[in-house]
Amino acid sequence: MITVNGDKLHWHHGMTIRDILNAKNYIFKMLVTKVNGTLVKRADYDTTTVPDQADVKVIHLISGG
Repeated sequence: MITVNGDKLHWHHGMTIRDILNAKNYIFKMLVTKVNGTLVKRADYDTTTVPDQADVKVIHLISGG
């Protein structure tokens, strides 16, 4: 089990950031993602695996003026 933005999500071996984004239906292009406080670059979403019991934060960036 992992936590994503305060919500529990079932974990599986080999789970990636992309798997989490798909499971949570996060499709917004401008995201900042951290796993246990460590920033994950967008280019690494498909290859970065998430450990069991991880705390994942996904933040939507909004720009405007």
